[in-house]
Amino acid sequence: MTVLKGNIPVREIAVPEKKTAISREILEALPDWFGIPEAREEYIASSAGELLFAAFDGEAPVGFLTLKRTGEATAELAVMGVRKEYHRRGVGRALFEAAKARAKALGYAFLQVKTVQMGRYPEYDATNRFYLALGFRELEVFPKLWDEGNPCQVYILYLGG
Repeated sequence: MTVLKGNIPVREIAVPEKKTAISREILEALPDWFGIPEAREEYIASSAGELLFAAFDGEAPVGFLTLKRTGEATAELAVMGVRKEYHRRGVGRALFEAAKARAKALGYAFLQVKTVQMGRYPEYDATNRFYLALGFRELEVFPKLWDEGNPCQVYILYLGG
């Protein structure tokens, strides 16, 4: 368990039903980022089978992050959500640090994350700046991976190994 500012713990969750309940609670509270119902439901369903880290304020989940294997040497931050009222309080960074430590322990050399390319939406520009501040570097942009209005920015972080 990792403790963040304000004594908010981050724990790895193992029970699939708890994973989906936490991801649903957080993602439904973030319509600016997860407003497409089909995509949100896909994130929620897939969270059951991925490594999931959750941050808590008391017993209430305030954020989560999932990691999934995308290759022998690479794991992806598949989805991350932090309740808006907890933004800029260290929750996202603590979730990332817990996931990064677990990825290293599992022998991954890289972490990757996908988001909407910088310059499209203010909400996603803040997300891009967050990943850059964590040390991620731009790998590639896929203009039509999702759709033309949402070009996919891929960032990568070298973990060593």
